[in-house]
Amino acid sequence: MDDKKLAYNREEMLKLNIEALKSRGGVTIGDIAQIAYEQQRKYYPEVSLQLCVESVEKILTFRDVFHHIQFASEVDRLAEEKMFKGPIQDILYYDYGLFGLDEVLGLDVARLYGAIGQTNFGDIDVNKRGIVDKLNREGKKPGTVHTLMDDIVGSIAAAASTRVAQVMNEDAALENPHYHKVNIFEIEEEKKGK
Repeated sequence: MDDKKLAYNREEMLKLNIEALKSRGGVTIGDIAQIAYEQQRKYYPEVSLQLCVESVEKILTFRDVFHHIQFASEVDRLAEEKMFKGPIQDILYYDYGLFGLDEVLGLDVARLYGAIGQTNFGDIDVNKRGIVDKLNREGKKPGTVHTLMDDIVGSIAAAASTRVAQVMNEDAALENPHYHKVNIFEIEEEKKGK
């Protein structure tokens, strides 16, 4: 009997992602949410940390993000245990500056929220805030590898930050007294009436 599990539901993916992040540098949802919060509060001073936490949790339930986190945590772990052969072992182990696949993976996650997500990721990647900075610094110590994980964590923070901005923008639009929420059925009825 084949007992391989390849598909996971959102709740399972969230749980497994939380475990993977915790196992690689002790990363928590709160750590990631804090970066999103810091990034968005300059634009939305009333933003809540809770909205940032909810945004991180939402992103951790996406299948693509699940694959990225699981892959990144395992690659870093294997490099840490010196399980790779050839030049890639040293490139990963020492986080070679010209190795760019870590940023490519990060951009892929941030891209879930379009160009702004990618811009937010670039800011986080360059400025290394919070847990991203901690992972980056720890990854420079002998015996610890966070080559992929610091970028994945930064990209989740960037995606969460962008989601927060979208939620805040939608809330602002709903507060406008001239705003009339229209659904597709109303548009179709208007077309028929003309």
